[in-house]
Amino acid sequence: MKYILESYGCQLNMAEANALEILLKGAGMEKTEDANDADAVIINTCSVRKSAENRIWGRLSFYHHIKKAVRPVTIVVTGCMAERMKDELIKEAPFVDAVIGTNEKMEIVSFLQGNALEKEDRYQFVSSYHKDGEFSSYVPIMNGCNNFCSYCIVPYVRGREVSRPVDEVIREIEMLDTLGVKEITLLGQNVNSYNYNGMTFPGLLDEICLHLKNIRFVRFDSPHPKDFSDELIEVIASQEKVCSHIHLPMQSGNSRILQLMNRKTTREAFFALADKMRKGISGLTFSTDVMVGFPTETEEEYNDTLTAMDYLSPLEAFMYYYNLREGTPAAKMEGQIDEEVKTARLERLIDEQLRRCAEMKQKRIGLVSQALVLGPTRNDKEAFLARNEHNEMMSFHPSSASVRPGDIVNLKTTELKGNTYLAVEA
Repeated sequence: MKYILESYGCQLNMAEANALEILLKGAGMEKTEDANDADAVIINTCSVRKSAENRIWGRLSFYHHIKKAVRPVTIVVTGCMAERMKDELIKEAPFVDAVIGTNEKMEIVSFLQGNALEKEDRYQFVSSYHKDGEFSSYVPIMNGCNNFCSYCIVPYVRGREVSRPVDEVIREIEMLDTLGVKEITLLGQNVNSYNYNGMTFPGLLDEICLHLKNIRFVRFDSPHPKDFSDELIEVIASQEKVCSHIHLPMQSGNSRILQLMNRKTTREAFFALADKMRKGISGLTFSTDVMVGFPTETEEEYNDTLTAMDYLSPLEAFMYYYNLREGTPAAKMEGQIDEEVKTARLERLIDEQLRRCAEMKQKRIGLVSQALVLGPTRNDKEAFLARNEHNEMMSFHPSSASVRPGDIVNLKTTELKGNTYLAVEA
């Protein structure tokens, strides 16, 4: 059987797609990129924004044509959209052979082998999420969310929080270490709320670092500010392999909007946390998530977000405008903002972040850091691309023919070209 696997959305979706591919190949199935040659198509969906769902409908239309005009391909839809819109998908796309929710995602192989699907009451972790041959790997440690931010569909499609057993996490990381992986990213919708039989996230980070030999960089995504404890700050500061580039989602810089979002923090508390982290963690840089155009947001409140971005000064920002998700409290709120206003606010936010980021990156020229060699650059095959702990991309010409992808090298930035630094070995 030949299959196509398309995956959309968050890092956890990508990690689950990697795990599913391990199972598919282990069952003797073969991956193909040719829709005309596929026996099965699996679409791993996202439901965070309407645009993601619209794209899925487009892909389903394409594969419907293949099924009618070319060959009787088996079509499977899984993931968060399948969880949220199962009845609608069955009604509007009867050519789809199976709509499989988040908890049953790893049962797809069994279904393709002709077996009946079994309903899972709880999210199932698997032994590995590693993509063969890569030097970076995702390691899911928890799933679901208990926070119920008023705009977010995740708790409804991923369910309540469940943490992966400590020994399973350690076992996978030790395996990755033997495979030559140099960078891992611990994943969860609210990763720093991890708690397995009393082992909290700071404790898990400490435990993980005891088992690392070849792995150099440990990242985690996505944390919640309310769960960023003093203990976690101390672990990041004390453990050399835990990256000091931290994703700290802000969403809004205005306290009233944060309250409406049910973010369980305020502008002042967020600033205090950022200050505490800067004081405690050497060389700290931030990335963040920011939303504009939330229901009832005024121009003054929007400006609070702009000034908060100046205060945080993130190297990276994932910026978007509020997207109504049916079934969330925010969808029923009065004072929905016009699309034109949301678009204009987002464009200004992006413009200011691009300016801010360019200024910050210029100031970082001349810094020396360790970086993971990823592979040859697109335009110069004699140069390599590398990424350091601050997620900064650097292009350099190796001083020795022995430098290979997967190596850790010391690089000094010399010049900035777009978003990529030119660097030399230091």
